[in-house]
Amino acid sequence: MDENELSNRIIGAAIEVHRELGPGLLESVYEEALCCELGLRSMAFQRQLSVEIGYKAQSLATGLRLDLVVENLVIVEVKAKERLSAMDRPQLLTYLRLTGMKLGLLLNFHEPLLKDGVHRVVNGL
Repeated sequence: MDENELSNRIIGAAIEVHRELGPGLLESVYEEALCCELGLRSMAFQRQLSVEIGYKAQSLATGLRLDLVVENLVIVEVKAKERLSAMDRPQLLTYLRLTGMKLGLLLNFHEPLLKDGVHRVVNGL
């Protein structure tokens, strides 16, 4: 399965979570529910994955933490806020560059319709 097929399955899982819970909860709730739904759909994922950041042949003491990595192919950042900030997409693109992954999904569960809160970010896909 490639990144595009996988992203469709992830978005389907996210829509199911949003359909069940609706908007207005904390990011952590949506993240946990999405993990449950991914598991129900037999998708492998890692939650709150720590990633080292290299800088000039050194590893920085402060790494980054990714919300979800699904099937080692797609980074998923879960949000639950009124509006995405100007930094949300560039931040996800930086995560993709640092990990060498090609596709990220930014999912904002605060939207009344989740389709309006789904944003794909690509890195050379």
